[in-house]
Amino acid sequence: MLEVYMGIDAKRLDTEEMAARNYSVLVTEAHIIVEIPVGAVGGYFKSHIQDDQYFVTYTIEPMLELLWIEEVAHENTSYKVLFPITTPPMARPPQVRNYTPLDTVPEQAVFVLELGTFNLDVELLNITFPTMVLTVAECNARGFNVQEQRSPDNTLKTFRMEVPFSDPVVFKERRAEQGVTTFTLQLIYGLVIFPEYAPFSHSAVVDAVLLDIVPPSVTGNCDQENFHITVDYRNQEPFFVVLVGKRLLNHEFAQQYLTEGDTDFTITLPFSSPDAVFESVHSSSVRSRLDVALLNPYNNMTIKYFSLACSFLKTLTECFSNGTMTALAVKVESAPGLNPGQLTLSDPACGPTYSDDRFAYFHFTVNSCGTTRKFINNVMLYENEISLPDELEVKLNATTSSEEEYQLKVSCYYVANITRTLAFLTRPRDNEPFAETGTGRLMVRMRLAQDASYNTFHQEEDYPVVRYLRQPLHFEVELTTSSDPKVALVLDHCWATLNEDRDSRPRWNLIINGCENPEDPYRVVFHPVEADARVHFPPHVKRFEAYMFSIADDAVEPSGQVTKFTQQSLFFNFVCGNHPFKRILTKKLTPSNL
Repeated sequence: MLEVYMGIDAKRLDTEEMAARNYSVLVTEAHIIVEIPVGAVGGYFKSHIQDDQYFVTYTIEPMLELLWIEEVAHENTSYKVLFPITTPPMARPPQVRNYTPLDTVPEQAVFVLELGTFNLDVELLNITFPTMVLTVAECNARGFNVQEQRSPDNTLKTFRMEVPFSDPVVFKERRAEQGVTTFTLQLIYGLVIFPEYAPFSHSAVVDAVLLDIVPPSVTGNCDQENFHITVDYRNQEPFFVVLVGKRLLNHEFAQQYLTEGDTDFTITLPFSSPDAVFESVHSSSVRSRLDVALLNPYNNMTIKYFSLACSFLKTLTECFSNGTMTALAVKVESAPGLNPGQLTLSDPACGPTYSDDRFAYFHFTVNSCGTTRKFINNVMLYENEISLPDELEVKLNATTSSEEEYQLKVSCYYVANITRTLAFLTRPRDNEPFAETGTGRLMVRMRLAQDASYNTFHQEEDYPVVRYLRQPLHFEVELTTSSDPKVALVLDHCWATLNEDRDSRPRWNLIINGCENPEDPYRVVFHPVEADARVHFPPHVKRFEAYMFSIADDAVEPSGQVTKFTQQSLFFNFVCGNHPFKRILTKKLTPSNL
């Protein structure tokens, strides 16, 4: 014998390939012995049915290639042989493995069954239950989730199925004296072998015994500030985990917000908690919702779901007597992609004073940030709007593939006294007692200070007071007879006339609707008022500074330079509301003081 080679399917293998497949060849004086493990690479398994029993065989076709020399003739002889080998049938009875978790309530439990193991030439056709026969497609439509699973080397398969305890194909038997319920599932798998289409079946009976468990109940209510969620787990130990919003109830969370009873516990959370969501915002309330779910800790299936939504009376907009407003904008569920820090008032330049991922806080005056004002009978209404700038709203909608829009109107009402004095009352908060607007006489005093310190004032005998052009005039208007800290004085209209008649013409407006005259080249300057030994209620006092001017003969327009005038002194009568003021004299104009 000169050479001996081995191969598979008429293809010669080298030494490394034979070692990798665990093949071996032994040459003796009389024999050539080849060993091939059953199931080795190069062969294949085939399924068979005998008497409705499942068998498999293994087939492989080795090759031997020999070269020897004849002792007598001394001639070389080459010989190749192909020898198909099939093993006898090997029994592979399929088994049903039951992976059913029993640590849950019957309403959520399922039978989890796995049938196998089979060769790849076996397919599942149908499943027979005591009351019906269902195809694989019909089983999946019923929610049984039948799946074919393969081994990592893709040579074997199993069939997995889930059948809920609550399905009618599951037989239930309760044993009250033992306090248990038995769930039984009987089924026959209908299978077939390809390509010969040889049918066979496998029957199984599985059951599960569960202690009678009363499902937990979840209830809830709200007070003025908080959600209160109570979970009653009756006579059983808690067999679930609690999901509050999107957060699991852990030890740290429980210590802060949970109160335990004998068979229940209560979760108390503020309406503004990050675990809650804001559904909507109104002028005097916020609608907030808290979602709570009880989950099976092993498969995360929901045992119980509870949602509680309440409206909480909250003043999101506050109006102050000094003419300032504050507003709180909250992120609502319908705009999940919103960044509150990008919100602005009607004037895009007016952003929030403070913001985070859920809130934006605005602080502004009623004569700024695009605030509008209108009169409704004896009420002044100031309005503004919180929204996202147009370019950011377009960008947000482009990234979220939805049309998110955020608009929140904020308003303040100021009720005017019908006597047309300079006092206006701010509207009380919605959750405070509301008093109807009264009528009466309020005394208002208007004085001219000697300088910007507002410590000394001109007396009656000082008038007419003489001032050069563009010199400052420091006015103080004071509510003198009221000690109510909730009353605030507002300078609505102030103007100057040449005559004592307050309605005479020509006239020049200094303050219009509480604001500086935008056409005035030298606008009025408002000065803040702080409490001191003389001023007990700063909202009762207003101070402003105007600059002395003249009025041209041709037009009602102030001027720091008079180009056309007579050699007469100009007297001005300053008026705020219905309160006239002493006349102030502009010094006679000469080239030296022009």
